[in-house]
Amino acid sequence: MNPAYHQAEFLTSAASLGGLPPEQGLEVAFAGRSNSGKSSAINTLCQQRALARTSKTPGRTQLINFFALDGEHRLVDLPGYGYAKVPEAMRRRWGKLMEDYLTRRACLRGLVLVMDIRHPLTDHDWQMIGWAHARHLPLHVLLTKSDKLKRGPVLDTVRQVARALGNEGIEATVQPFSSLKKQGVDDAHSVLDGWLFSEEKPASSGEQA
Repeated sequence: MNPAYHQAEFLTSAASLGGLPPEQGLEVAFAGRSNSGKSSAINTLCQQRALARTSKTPGRTQLINFFALDGEHRLVDLPGYGYAKVPEAMRRRWGKLMEDYLTRRACLRGLVLVMDIRHPLTDHDWQMIGWAHARHLPLHVLLTKSDKLKRGPVLDTVRQVARALGNEGIEATVQPFSSLKKQGVDDAHSVLDGWLFSEEKPASSGEQA
């Protein structure tokens, strides 16, 4: 593992584009439905228990949170979406913030879209995919909580998600992931390394859509 991940530190939070860190270096964003395991995935990839805040109450992450790997590379935790009890006005504000960030942030190198493997490709997921596709932003799908299913259904779901994306003309890589079992960590690191630390296009990891 690149030691930069283990050295990750909280940098800042932003509630608007005006609060974002300066446009320098490279960053990769993580997006996902509330309770998809997004924060847990970030913590697992960085081998830290509490880098990204996790909560038993979905919808708690209301800001864009930045974590510095070093002076030039960052991971970004976007607000969770799709939680029904969040007020409509707040959902719209979060949605606008994420759309503006994904479509305007020049130093953004790729998007990791986190989905519960048991409930992939919700309408909100497709919205995020659409924003990334419109900007030609590299996309990697992390199907979390894969320990909840047996190997056969896991592989079937990976293929189904990749096929659904491919049918829509979306280029993406798809992989299973488990924070609990620490499964899929190397594959995810390979994608992040390619986006953040290599001038070359990363090799495909997981199923290609």
